[in-house]
Amino acid sequence: MAVRVTDVEKGSPAEAAKLAGGTLLSIDGNEINDMLDYEFYSSGAHLELAVMRGAKLEYLQIEKEEYQPLGCSFESYLIDKKHSCKNKCMFCFIDQMPKGMRETLYFKDDDERLSFLFGNYVTLTNLSAHEIDRIKKMHISPINISVHTVEPELRVKMMRNKHAGEVLRYIDEFAEAGIEMNCQLVLCRGINDGEHLRKSIEKLASLYPAVKSIAAVPSGLTKYRDGLYPLEPYDCETACQVLDILEEYGDRYQKERGERIIYPADEWFLLAQRPIPQDEYYGEYPQLENGVGMWRTLHDEFMNALDTQRYPRFPRRVDVATGTLAAPLIRMLMEALHDRQPHIRVEVHPIQNDFFGGNVSVAGLVTGQDLIAQLQGKLKSRVLGIPEVMLREERDRFLDDITVEQVEKALKVKVRIIPQNGEEMLRELIR
Repeated sequence: MAVRVTDVEKGSPAEAAKLAGGTLLSIDGNEINDMLDYEFYSSGAHLELAVMRGAKLEYLQIEKEEYQPLGCSFESYLIDKKHSCKNKCMFCFIDQMPKGMRETLYFKDDDERLSFLFGNYVTLTNLSAHEIDRIKKMHISPINISVHTVEPELRVKMMRNKHAGEVLRYIDEFAEAGIEMNCQLVLCRGINDGEHLRKSIEKLASLYPAVKSIAAVPSGLTKYRDGLYPLEPYDCETACQVLDILEEYGDRYQKERGERIIYPADEWFLLAQRPIPQDEYYGEYPQLENGVGMWRTLHDEFMNALDTQRYPRFPRRVDVATGTLAAPLIRMLMEALHDRQPHIRVEVHPIQNDFFGGNVSVAGLVTGQDLIAQLQGKLKSRVLGIPEVMLREERDRFLDDITVEQVEKALKVKVRIIPQNGEEMLRELIR
C-alpha cells in the first residue's frame, strides 16, 4: 500500500529527508498498510525508505535515534480506514439511539489498532489470521478485549455473530505470546451473570498475569429498544447479587496473588447502595478509563485539595448539573466544601435522562435539551457548571447537537465546564 506524506514535523528526520508530498512505499522492505506498521517499522535507528516523488522512485537512507519519531503525517491518523463492528450485540448502545443524531455517533468501531493506540475495546471478531500474527510479531500490548462471556455458544447468542465463540481462542494465543490484556464483561441481567459470570472470571483469571485485569460493567439500556432483545435493567437487589460474586473473587485473588484482577465498575456500588471502596482497592487503577475507580479518584483529589486552595472572600453561589447516578456523590463533595467555606454554596441539580430514557443515568449522556427543560427557573445563580464529559471533544456541543451557547441563552447563565479531575473541579468552581 502506498501512502502519501501530507506533512512533516518540524525538525524531524522526515523534514530533513524532504518527505512532505512524497509517497511512502515501504520501510526496510516492509509495506506500510496502517499506523501500526508505520510506528513499528520506523522505530529503528537505521532505515531505508522507498519513496515515490512524482514518477521517480527513490531509496533514502535515514539515520536517527532509536524510537525517535520519523515525523510523517498522513491524510488520516490510522492511514487505513477504521474497522467497523460486525456484531449485533444484544446490549449495543448505538442500536438503542434515536434517529436524527450526528452521523458519526452511529459508527461502531471494532479496531485492534485503536485498542493499542487509544485504549478502545475490541471483540476479536474482526481479526484476520494476518492481524493475529502481526499482534504477536509486533508484541502489541496491552490490548483491551470485550469478552462478555467465555462460553462460546452464549457469546454467539449475545453478540449475534456466528464467529464470536471460536475467536475466544485468540485470548489463549495472546497469553502464550506474552501479550498483556485488559478484559471487559458487559453484564446483562439473567444472561451472562450468575454462574456464567463465575465461569468467565475463573477462565480469564487463570491467564493472569497476561490477563492483567477484568472489568465488569452493567449494560446500559435506553427507551429505544423496539425490536431488540428484551433486557431488564439491574436494580438494587440484582446489583447486590452481581457485586457479591465480584467481591468474592476479588478478595480471593487479592489474598492469593496480591491483585484483585476483577474490578466492578462504579455503577455496581451505586446501584447496590454500597460505599465506594478506598484507594488501595483499585491498585494501579488498570481500568480507570472504563469507569472503574473514577469516583474514588475524583473524591480523593477533591478532598485533598480542599485545604490547599485560595478561596474568594465574598459569598459565592454556583449551580452544577450532573446525571442522577453521580448526583448524591457530587452533593457530598459540595457539602464538604461548604463545611470548610460556609460562604460558598454549590447547588447540585440531578438531570433525569428523558432523551434516552431507560436506565441511562450517567453524566456523559445528559443532553442539552434535558438540561434546558429541567433547569428552567430552578437555578440559584448566574453560573452553571457542567461536567466536561457531557460535551464532545471540542467542548462546544452536546450529544443532541445543542450547543453550549444555546444552553447559556436559554437559561440566561454562563456555562462553566468542569474537569473530571477533583482538584481542577474545585478550582473551577471557586474561581
